Amino acid sequence: MSFTETNTSAPRIWGFKADAEMRVAREAGWSRADLAWERLMERALAAAGRDRPRNAMRLFRLADLLARVVFPATDLRRAATPANLARLQFRAGALAEAEKLQARALRIWAGAAEQVEQMQIAPRSRSSLFHLRMEALHRDTFHANLKTRVGRIAAETGETLRSLTSG
Repeated sequence: MSFTETNTSAPRIWGFKADAEMRVAREAGWSRADLAWERLMERALAAAGRDRPRNAMRLFRLADLLARVVFPATDLRRAATPANLARLQFRAGALAEAEKLQARALRIWAGAAEQVEQMQIAPRSRSSLFHLRMEALHRDTFHANLKTRVGRIAAETGETLRSLTSG
């Protein structure tokens, strides 16, 4: 990567430039840090997908640093970067480092079920008046179903985290 590529991509990654995506994200309640973390993760995953593990590791480490500085210790996004780094280390044959990163991700993920239970679900826009009325009339059922679905996703993610270094 040349200096020019690095220099021109930095504003896009960190969100200093007021672009449309940042404007929409901010209007939806995202912070600059939320979008910067998301962009770093996207770029890291793309680099890993293009078989550029060193570049991917660098970007994951930047995302990890941002997450540690900005997000609370219980934020589940803080488990994503060590999990991805563990997978890259495992592929590179660094099993001890991979297991250390995996353990860190699992420690963070241990609180996932509790966080799902404590979720505060805001009203969502609906595609039809029927669905809007159904949610209004059966809000508790809608919320319970959503928590069940999210809980299943969290459980599956936990299983995936536990198998990261199993090959």
